[in-house]
Amino acid sequence: MGALLCRSLKCMKLLIKGGADVNRMTSLLMTPLVFTAGRKDYTNFMQFLLKAGADPNIPDGFGRLPIEHAARRDCMEQVEMLFPLTSAIPSIPNWSIDGIISYEKFESAKPLDQRHLERAKAIFKSQADYAFRLKD
Repeated sequence: MGALLCRSLKCMKLLIKGGADVNRMTSLLMTPLVFTAGRKDYTNFMQFLLKAGADPNIPDGFGRLPIEHAARRDCMEQVEMLFPLTSAIPSIPNWSIDGIISYEKFESAKPLDQRHLERAKAIFKSQADYAFRLKD
């Protein structure tokens, strides 16, 4: 995370080459990929992290995926990078690049507890549907 804070791609490459875990959750409740998401000056870091095996399906400590952060900040290039690698989010009805960005803009206008409740409902429904398919 220090390499990202200092914006040192060279340092990040050395750390990863030395065995640093690209999916490690930090004390800031985020992975390096989540940190880069939505920060326009960090697109090259995101590319490198993805090539190094960073998982775009690991959420931050609040349950938000990197693609959601990128979409909320209207970082089209990052959303395009993350889209083919990210599993569909049940609460987003139009799972497309434009659909994700539109949804995040709409959601950011809602109060936080309403967003959290709707997201939790969608996740539980998705898990229930999956368990039903498994007959579990």
